[in-house]
Amino acid sequence: MDYNQLEALIKKYWHCETSLEEEERLREWFRTHEVPERFKDTAKLFSYFDEQKQKATGAQFEKEVIKKMTAPKGKVVGLWQTTLKIAAGIAVVAAAIFFVRQEIQDKPDMATIEDPQKALEETKKALMMISKGFSTAEEQAKKINVLNEAEDKVKEKKNL
Repeated sequence: MDYNQLEALIKKYWHCETSLEEEERLREWFRTHEVPERFKDTAKLFSYFDEQKQKATGAQFEKEVIKKMTAPKGKVVGLWQTTLKIAAGIAVVAAAIFFVRQEIQDKPDMATIEDPQKALEETKKALMMISKGFSTAEEQAKKINVLNEAEDKVKEKKNL
C-alpha cells in the first residue's frame, strides 16, 4: 500500500467508513512498516488496540464483575428511598396545583383575564410558586441523599 492509499484509508477510518478488512489492513500496515511522523498518533492507537486484544482475563474477572453487578443487601432500602423521593415530588406538584386552583377560585375574575399581558404575569407568578416548591423539594432530597451516602460509607467501614 503506498502513502496515498494509506492516507485515504486512514481518512476513511476516522470517518467510520472502513470495513473490518480495511481496518485489519491498517493494523497490519502499522505493525510491519516504518510509520511516518504524521501518523504516529494513529499508530499508537492501533498498537494500543493490539495490546488490549492480547490481554487475557483471569479466572477472578468474572467473579469480580458479578460481585460488582449484584446489589449489596442494604440496597433494598435504596429502592424505598427512591420511591419516597418520587412520591415527595408528586406531592409537591399536587400541592402546587391545589394552591393554584385555590388562588383562581378565590379570585374568579382571574380565570378569565382579558388582557394578555396580565395573563402572562399571573402565569409567571403561578409558575414561580411551583418552581419554588420544586426547589425546596430538591434541596430536601439532596439532604436525604447526603445522609444516605454517609450511612453507606459507615456500613462499608463496618463491613471491612
